[in-house]
Amino acid sequence: QKNSFSMITGVNTLYNALLNDFVFKSLDFSRLKLAIGGGMAVQKSTSDQWHKLTGKLIIEGYGLTETSAAVSVNSIDTLDFNGSVGFPFSFTEVSVRDDAGQSVSVGMYGELWVRGPQVMKEYYNRPAETADVLTSEGWLKTGDIVALSQEGSITLVDRKKDMIIVSGFNVYPSEIEDIISNYPGILDVAVIGVEDEHSGEVVKVICSLKDKTITSDDIMDYCKQYLTGYKCPKYIEFRDELPKTNVGKILRRELRDTVSV
Repeated sequence: QKNSFSMITGVNTLYNALLNDFVFKSLDFSRLKLAIGGGMAVQKSTSDQWHKLTGKLIIEGYGLTETSAAVSVNSIDTLDFNGSVGFPFSFTEVSVRDDAGQSVSVGMYGELWVRGPQVMKEYYNRPAETADVLTSEGWLKTGDIVALSQEGSITLVDRKKDMIIVSGFNVYPSEIEDIISNYPGILDVAVIGVEDEHSGEVVKVICSLKDKTITSDDIMDYCKQYLTGYKCPKYIEFRDELPKTNVGKILRRELRDTVSV
């Protein structure tokens, strides 16, 4: 039937774009059964707006190309947005490790390692790169920072390579992005680290706006309400749009390569 569908899958920026599309907001969502988010962390503000519009939560999952796409997912019966990417699929083992490859305690941050039948054998004709991410026991080092709950669910924090180190403190861009995305009038937001002679790195926010009257001071003041000092941005830049992949994932690497303070 016209304007009817049963399932939608996409990244956070896709859902955000749909929520800001006048035609999409006028559709009939009565036949929508399931909305799945992956590819990047789903922001709470996006999930809340989606739920308000469609009556359905975005069910968050996690995977990567090296795991034939899937590692974990939340139950379709999830009642509230919980910030978790769910529980591992059957026959999938997960472990959270520190930089030395040692397991960390429940609730502590570390790199997610995955082992299971869906994990790749190798990068084709790239033995050095394969050795960097696959152990002799078959564990894949995902490069993603996570925490495991006591029950075994996975909370995705950020990409290890995107972590910002401010005066020796670890800062995860997704935490700051999630907070700023709640500010009314923000369309897209990305957080990166830029070099600083005093603290090594500092936080820079790059965002696009729905409300063009928003100022840097507005965002700075908002961040100070929810973030400790070293996590607050030192620089804020506004752009008409942010670079994205063809599936809508924001390219932090491209921003780091082109940004100036």
